[in-house]
Amino acid sequence: MKMEYTLIKSRRKTISLEVREDGLIVRAPNRTTRKEADAFVQKHASWVEKQRQKIALRKQQNANVEKLRPEELTALAQKAAEVIPERAGYYARQMGVTYGRITLRCQKTRWGSCSAKKNLNFNILLILTPPEVLDSVVVHELCHLREMNHSARFYELVYRYYPEYDKWNRWLKDNGAAIMARVDRD
Repeated sequence: MKMEYTLIKSRRKTISLEVREDGLIVRAPNRTTRKEADAFVQKHASWVEKQRQKIALRKQQNANVEKLRPEELTALAQKAAEVIPERAGYYARQMGVTYGRITLRCQKTRWGSCSAKKNLNFNILLILTPPEVLDSVVVHELCHLREMNHSARFYELVYRYYPEYDKWNRWLKDNGAAIMARVDRD
């Protein structure tokens, strides 16, 4: 069975797959032929199918999640504006790093990010997670101020400042989709 996919070529060194609700993405080095991409997709067909099943199950589970009302989102944004900068400041002092501005948004897919200009972005929905999860995301983004990648050195920093990172990152992976599903995106 041949699977449909979008092929995105770039200066990368390896081929990767991304299974999304709206389709399959193959990212590959510029030199990759369509035949090589087809073979890679076929080789990983069972993994792709498992990911599609997970997405379908998550979509079904999230359809029953109670959506946040506009006034609840406003209250979350206000609380996030109080809590998140305080936590970022606390850990930045411990780590000896400085950042530019903090932006808070209600994002669809990201919990946090760090720009090359040292600005931090956080999802207001972090307020719905346990405080340890929020702290783990804050530390993760602050560590990007020193290492703008996900290398071993980056994770050494993360674990130095947040030894329980794996536990709370797992919590977010297991529960984050249901939290994000609480926002009506229509």
